[in-house]
Amino acid sequence: MPAKTRAPDPADLAVADKFAITVREQLRVMRRAQAELGKTLAAFVNSNTVSAHGFSRVQPWLVDIGNMSKPSAKELLKRARALHPRQDGPTLLPALAPLTGAAAAEGLLSDDNIDMIIAALDAIPAEHHDTAEPKLVGMAQQGGPDQVREAGERILAHIRPDGDPPDDDGEPPRDPERSCLLRKKRRGGWRLEADVDDVAGAFMNATIDAMSQRRTGGDEPDTRSVTQRRGDALVDVFDLAMNSPELPTQAGDRVHVTVTVQAEVLKSAMGRACLDLTGEISAWEARIWACDCTLIPAVLGADGEVLDLGRAKRLITPGQRRALYLRDRGCAYPGCTRKPRNTQGHHIVAWEHGGPTDLNNLVLLCAFHHRKIHRTGWDVRMAPDGLPEFVPPHWLDPTRKPRRNTMHPPLAL
Repeated sequence: MPAKTRAPDPADLAVADKFAITVREQLRVMRRAQAELGKTLAAFVNSNTVSAHGFSRVQPWLVDIGNMSKPSAKELLKRARALHPRQDGPTLLPALAPLTGAAAAEGLLSDDNIDMIIAALDAIPAEHHDTAEPKLVGMAQQGGPDQVREAGERILAHIRPDGDPPDDDGEPPRDPERSCLLRKKRRGGWRLEADVDDVAGAFMNATIDAMSQRRTGGDEPDTRSVTQRRGDALVDVFDLAMNSPELPTQAGDRVHVTVTVQAEVLKSAMGRACLDLTGEISAWEARIWACDCTLIPAVLGADGEVLDLGRAKRLITPGQRRALYLRDRGCAYPGCTRKPRNTQGHHIVAWEHGGPTDLNNLVLLCAFHHRKIHRTGWDVRMAPDGLPEFVPPHWLDPTRKPRRNTMHPPLAL
């Protein structure tokens, strides 16, 4: 089961901020040095003097002088040739990616992003490089290689539109024999056991595989094991089912899970809450649940008796959810590729602090980034154009330049 969310310790946060600032500056120094090395290598290639050291090509010379592997030397030379002008006989040809070279010289680009820009420009026709490269460099300064790759693919798709609809040749199982056992463990948590036929098993495996990909758009790597990712995917499947309008009702009401928490605990995020009368969760978890679920406030007396039971309120309506699907097109956190069906509605200004359930106060987030927003220094706000943008914490970006998610394809209008 997912780890319980807790408020970060202020002392730990200060230490982590200091390390983040130091590492960011050291990375920039290292990348500047890498860029200077690339400039030197490009000049050496253009000088055509490698034969003076007894080599016919620069790559084996670099392997020898740098005590490095052939692939490493090849990558260094590939970047050097792409980012700087190269000599072709008496003619000096312009660099493939001059803007990338300028940004690399400032220490603003990682090697992974430089390689992704070069790969994108190799695929994009040369007549479009002047308009494509600034977009790729801009993305590379605030996103990872996956986002740069996606930007390059979109530029290429705009130039050469193509694509086929996905095939759907699945056949539903007939008269299957299935069983399922779900039981609560004594020390907390639940255990699920199931026995299904081949067709259903293949369907379940494909669904969980598709939903258990490593997370994107994070500021840290996804270190979950395969089994942990598949466990999280299984929970996402049930979350999708609970949000389905076609889910059968129980006693005339939609299937729901009850979280009981005192109003002050919900506001302060300090304390515990009761989960469906069977276990406990932290107040931070209760806050996350309160973003996008039916909340029935109950006022309890000193002995726990119910003094007043309010009506369900602040639930995001189906119409609002459809509007959010159209606006955000999935998890809005920068770099995340989760689809709308895998998201939850998040109140930018928390409902318990007076935030309204209006479109300009709502944003779609997947479960992982929903938790991250609730416990880290990221801020969410609505830009003047009515789209959500995310302001990184100061330790990640001292300028706190707002970021947006560019990973979701535009609407096909």
